[in-house]
Amino acid sequence: MEPHKIFRQFTVLDRKKADPGKFTFTGIQPVAKVDIQLFKYRKDDCAESQNVSPESIGNIEKSENSGYNYWLNTHGINETETIEAICKKQNIHTLVIQDILDVNQRPKYQEFETFSFLTLKSILPSESEVITEQISFVFGQNFLISFQERKADYFEHLRYRLREDKGIIRERGADYLLYAMLESILDNYFKTLNKLDDDLEKLSFSDTRKEPSPNVLQMIEGHKKFVHYIKKSILPIKEFALIVERGDCQFIESRHIKYYLEIKDLCLTLLDNCDMLLASLESSTNLFFSIQGHRQNQVMKTLTIVATIFIPLTFLAGVYGMNFTHMPELEWRFGYLSVWMVFVLVFLGMLLYFRKMKWF
Repeated sequence: MEPHKIFRQFTVLDRKKADPGKFTFTGIQPVAKVDIQLFKYRKDDCAESQNVSPESIGNIEKSENSGYNYWLNTHGINETETIEAICKKQNIHTLVIQDILDVNQRPKYQEFETFSFLTLKSILPSESEVITEQISFVFGQNFLISFQERKADYFEHLRYRLREDKGIIRERGADYLLYAMLESILDNYFKTLNKLDDDLEKLSFSDTRKEPSPNVLQMIEGHKKFVHYIKKSILPIKEFALIVERGDCQFIESRHIKYYLEIKDLCLTLLDNCDMLLASLESSTNLFFSIQGHRQNQVMKTLTIVATIFIPLTFLAGVYGMNFTHMPELEWRFGYLSVWMVFVLVFLGMLLYFRKMKWF
């Protein structure tokens, strides 16, 4: 069973660049072709546009009085010119543009005059490795703009709800859509932790006679790093939910705060699950070394018993191997047979004694 690998490759952002207006993507080139979708919706209407070009996107902020909400989603952020064009059309600050393109950016929340910015980490669980991606959200009074590194399907159920008018998502604003997207991201964390828990249940150290493979320890340490990464990624989402709970986020309606309390509870549950998994992994590590120590003790005990049995036999053999002239046993007809009988009796006597003492 292979340990989980956190799939993350990036370049370090050069903050001493000569042109401050030039933006840098710090991820892998290319991750995915840029694909832009736009949803324009209200309670009784929903329009979806696929493969939108940046030039055709108007300023969403100026559409506040139209009664519509807007969700602009971008898959792939490796084309810096495209991301820059989208952001400048929406009057997004240059600092936010660079934060969107910097996949090594720490998850954070920041408010501006006309919009709020939230960036966080998400995971794409798979069998052999766990691929991480950065997702950034820019949201305001009636719009939500999301930037994803890769094209994933964990928001597809939200698109279906918008198209088919399922639930209350059309009736609510962009802040409710943000809640639903955060819930979906946290659901990925739950699935990943459940899979990790299932992998740990397959570990069995019940048979102490078998030597545990060193690969098991490598797998345990890999899982520890992975759980720490998940914990580190969840904490900023919980902090954002606490900001909303205090009413410090200007673009979250008061009637939707209860949904963000649910986000906070989900984060706390995930953090508890992480702590339990870390405790279980630490216990598995201790058990691994205990079994190794027990196996080593068993080997040392066996070697000690063998050496102890041969100490008196070696002594007797040494005595009769001195070849002195006046040793009456050497000329005795049954001397050789007697010595062997003594050897056997000493050997059996020591075995019976060790068995009685329960040394083996």
